[in-house]
Amino acid sequence: MTVKFNIMGEKKKILVVDDEKDILTLLSSRLEMSGFEVSTARDGFEAIEKIKTIKPDLVILDIMLPKMDGFQVARLFKFDLDYKDIPIIFLTAKASEEDKNMAKEVGGDYYFVKPFNFQEMLQKIKDILKLPQ
Repeated sequence: MTVKFNIMGEKKKILVVDDEKDILTLLSSRLEMSGFEVSTARDGFEAIEKIKTIKPDLVILDIMLPKMDGFQVARLFKFDLDYKDIPIIFLTAKASEEDKNMAKEVGGDYYFVKPFNFQEMLQKIKDILKLPQ
């Protein structure tokens, strides 16, 4: 197992936001096994709160969320100077070009459609965070 650290010697923090418990459990355990510190949120309001409190190095964000959708979450924190540099990977069942374009417009760095390949996602996370392969 390779542990991923930031400049201060701490593990890189990833926030996973999804309303499906199975996705949260799967992603959390796989990311933790890959050496990341993982937090989760199950709705848009909780996501915003956690972004502000833990300031993750990366957010994996579903679009279809209760209370506030993923696009709204992304808009709120991507246009805030304190959080605008946090990368977003959208992970969603929505596969239309319109949704992919909207994800880019609100600051998304990458877009995965469920079901997804975890190894591809892990590679993209490493690329975005500029971690050694």
